[in-house]
Amino acid sequence: MRISSELAKAINDQISYESSATQAYVAIGSWCERIGYGGSSTFFFEQAAEENMHVLKFVHYLNNAGAEAIIPATEKPQGNFDSLEATFQAGLKNEQTVTKLINNLVGIAEKEKDRATYLFLQWFVNEQIEEETLFETILQKFELIGRDKLAMYQIDQSLTSIRTETMSKGDSQQPAN
Repeated sequence: MRISSELAKAINDQISYESSATQAYVAIGSWCERIGYGGSSTFFFEQAAEENMHVLKFVHYLNNAGAEAIIPATEKPQGNFDSLEATFQAGLKNEQTVTKLINNLVGIAEKEKDRATYLFLQWFVNEQIEEETLFETILQKFELIGRDKLAMYQIDQSLTSIRTETMSKGDSQQPAN
């Protein structure tokens, strides 16, 4: 299988963004850990691992398509935040950017009638729906519960269940194979 140079470049740009997102989530997780938000640090470290998995999916895809996967250097991510809520706002903004980039990749694959790449990208389309929903759900908790110390503690402690519940809803909405 071969891939066009335009699509290979766009996927390499995605690898770069996903690599930066990995580092951003590690930095957020580190901040949460320093501040004492154990649930949030675990959440963001898991997000970082997931972003890294996305990088590897794209790298393997390019390698198997006969193109060169370019592994980028990344810039130092933001390391301090004003609040726990701000970390989730940063996460949502990141995921919204990824969604736009994935949609751009899908558009290029459609334009080129590259069915293999189009099908490969559908996993990422579905993933982004789940990711944005997850961050939006968490941010809703700040509106529902509040922003005082007890609310922050409750949100921090409930992240695993929020992730599990959000992802299971997303899985049930996916078509059966």
